[in-house]
Amino acid sequence: MHAINVDHESFPEKRRRAQRMYRVLTKRYPDVKCELDFQTPFQLLVATVLSAQCTDKRVNQVTPALYKRYGSPRKMAAAPILELEELIHSVGFFHTKAQNIKGLSQLLITEYGSKVPETLEKLITLPGVGRKTANVVLGHAFGIPGITVDTHFGRLSRMFGWSNSLDPVKVEHEVGALIPQSEWTELSQRMIWHGRRICHSRKPACGACPLATLCPSYGIGEVDKIKALALVKKDEAFR
Repeated sequence: MHAINVDHESFPEKRRRAQRMYRVLTKRYPDVKCELDFQTPFQLLVATVLSAQCTDKRVNQVTPALYKRYGSPRKMAAAPILELEELIHSVGFFHTKAQNIKGLSQLLITEYGSKVPETLEKLITLPGVGRKTANVVLGHAFGIPGITVDTHFGRLSRMFGWSNSLDPVKVEHEVGALIPQSEWTELSQRMIWHGRRICHSRKPACGACPLATLCPSYGIGEVDKIKALALVKKDEAFR
């Protein structure tokens, strides 16, 4: 098997191939969900801020105790900063993250009636919240489609030949033009799941990848099927 050549691919051809790839990802990951545990939009917002440069699994180990003590904007806003730091210290960058979750809680109270806003423009005014975090919250807490360009999404977009950009905002818009808007949240999750489980950054499991015949980057990883299958990570590794 050889990688397909997309050097002279027209936009309509790229869009058709992207949608074929997405159908394969949908079949491979039919029941995707956010891997951060939450019960309210506020909990998801806090968890997503904490997940920066940290695994979702680690965040899920920290948040139950955090939410038990400070599960609402008012409680979080009033929390002593040292207690917040102690509760979240294992997620890394805990000084900054503690300031951010306390600060965003205070702003939710003063600007939004203690409710998480439902627009990207308002969400990104909160401390520690960028477009990536905002789109996670919009998609999974409110059902508003959004593309979450994390490191996996950006890397896979370039490997798939969907975008050449390193700019997350450009990737968001370029990929958004290829896939129907109604699928953006699920697309984001499926790309992230695929990047974590099969298309690894160090050594993709190309020989075990369901996208092999459609991917221009096929062959940069392990192509032997048996060896590639050994590289595939199971869902349980992220829980």
